[in-house]
Amino acid sequence: MSEQGQTPATPEPAGREPVFLLPGAVTALVGVLIAIHLASTLVLNPDGQGLVLFWFAFQPYRIVLAGVEPSLAIPLIWTPFSHAFLHAGWEHLLINVAWLAIFATPVTRRYGAGPMLALFLVSAAAGAGFFAATTLHDQIYLIGASGGVAGLTGAAMRFIFQPVLMARHPETGQPVVLGRRLASLAEVFVNPRSRYFTLIWLALNAAVPLVPVLTGSSLNIAWQAHLGGFAAGFLLVGLFERKAAGE
Repeated sequence: MSEQGQTPATPEPAGREPVFLLPGAVTALVGVLIAIHLASTLVLNPDGQGLVLFWFAFQPYRIVLAGVEPSLAIPLIWTPFSHAFLHAGWEHLLINVAWLAIFATPVTRRYGAGPMLALFLVSAAAGAGFFAATTLHDQIYLIGASGGVAGLTGAAMRFIFQPVLMARHPETGQPVVLGRRLASLAEVFVNPRSRYFTLIWLALNAAVPLVPVLTGSSLNIAWQAHLGGFAAGFLLVGLFERKAAGE
């Protein structure tokens, strides 16, 4: 991206457009994800990368092993969250970053950085919980931000497709934009756009386990994390709405 200079005769504008249109919190989270992956791929050797997965990827089988050696379950304290900051490759990372930028942005602008990050982390943990419920004895691990991103997607579905509410200023009579109201769970499915997006998104992820049956090949997609994360964000976003309304 190149910049265009101004001639001395052109006055400086009163303000500058931001370099990034994303909220600062979203840009920071994206930067953290990229920095961690850069460090993992460019700094660590294969042994170091293996240790990172051992200590920070979410491994449900630790729950089973805890009955034999309780200390093996200690990473379960943080790995339901830390797995969201690791990725299998650049394609995996960039897809999650793009999806994060799209849906974390409206959530951050509505609720702020803290609630957005809280929804991201809680949704990542909810996705890990559903992943554990379906893969407990499979001895596989979960990495990637998709559970947290799915939670932000679910949260955004509650308001981004709702109509903009307008009012008039009590003194000037000028129209005032009030924003979009948070839809109830039922109202999400009344609005055609939010209904179709939600149903198609859920159907595509729920269909992932059927791919091996239909095609004979499997997709390395943690659909459980997507569904668990989406449900968490979709259901919990109202908690932040009530807090914001009371401030």
